[in-house]
Amino acid sequence: MNDSSWGAGPLPSAGGSPPASGFWGPPDQGSGPTVPARPVHGAAEPQQTRPMPTVPEAGGDRNDRDRRDQGAARPSGPPAQPPQKKRAGRDLRAAIGVALGLGAVIIASLFVVKAVFVGVIAAAVVVGLWELSSRLSEKKYIRIPLVPLAVGGAAMVFAGYLRGAEGAWLAMALTALATLVWRMSDPPEDYLRDVTAAVFAAFYVPFLATFVALMLAAQDGAWRVLTFLVLTVVSDTGAYAVGWRFGKHKLAPRISPGKTREGLLGAVGFAMAAGALCMEFLIDGGSWWQGLLLGLAVATSATLGDLGESMIKRDLGIKDMGNLLPGHGGIMDRLDSLLPTAPVVWLLLVVFVGAG
Repeated sequence: MNDSSWGAGPLPSAGGSPPASGFWGPPDQGSGPTVPARPVHGAAEPQQTRPMPTVPEAGGDRNDRDRRDQGAARPSGPPAQPPQKKRAGRDLRAAIGVALGLGAVIIASLFVVKAVFVGVIAAAVVVGLWELSSRLSEKKYIRIPLVPLAVGGAAMVFAGYLRGAEGAWLAMALTALATLVWRMSDPPEDYLRDVTAAVFAAFYVPFLATFVALMLAAQDGAWRVLTFLVLTVVSDTGAYAVGWRFGKHKLAPRISPGKTREGLLGAVGFAMAAGALCMEFLIDGGSWWQGLLLGLAVATSATLGDLGESMIKRDLGIKDMGNLLPGHGGIMDRLDSLLPTAPVVWLLLVVFVGAG
């Protein structure tokens, strides 16, 4: 509120005229002469009068009076704004462009040389660990040792691809041990807090990503990974499309206010339909009814993973984990639903069609 909101200028005197400029004392009393009292700045200034407003005659223009009456009846305040259409919160064009670019890289590496795709997984893990450790340091002052995490995380992915689940577990254990030792080079204050966060980061990002490498190691591993990616993306797309168009009932308002129950139903429906098609046409020995169950599980795990990272970001007081991907945020903002879905898809595919 500026000064003019509080009113400006001196108040009129009881007689209706403003006090004379250049005099201290009471205003004119009666009709007698006014005795000046200590003029300001050594000289008395003439009294300034405010011009009287011009009052139109009673016989004025009728149209002018009507316009004045309409103006007086018009309510004060800003004019009412027309309702705006619901818009997405991100740059949709940039998001689509980035998604297509990433999809091209993933498909090309997945079906050309499997080892290249394993390198893509390891690179995503390292960048995700860097984003997570940076946000923890900035917002919570938690110092997790990034070097052993990054090295151990990449080793986990390659160990899972080359040595299976046993190799992944061994790499996970060695990575956790390395973080405990590495943190000893710093002062002991908050040691337990830092190493606990480091072990959590090792499990959350590289270990869960290792299940993608386990799927890839099968004979039809490229098609299994493609099924995993398609179902997760379709689930997210269905949740976004249905929730944006029909969403009215909040799913978890304290965690993620933008998610709705209608969006969850959209994720389930889209994922089940895609799962039936993928299991029928992409996976050897698969059946459409297995795809329905797989799609339901993917929609559930993807939604829970998205809510889990929303909890982390809300605790940190941030919207995105990074800004490397225009329209998406950071790498971790794209891995939020993929990471917890990877072990679910790996396990169900092993149960339905075997380890391959």
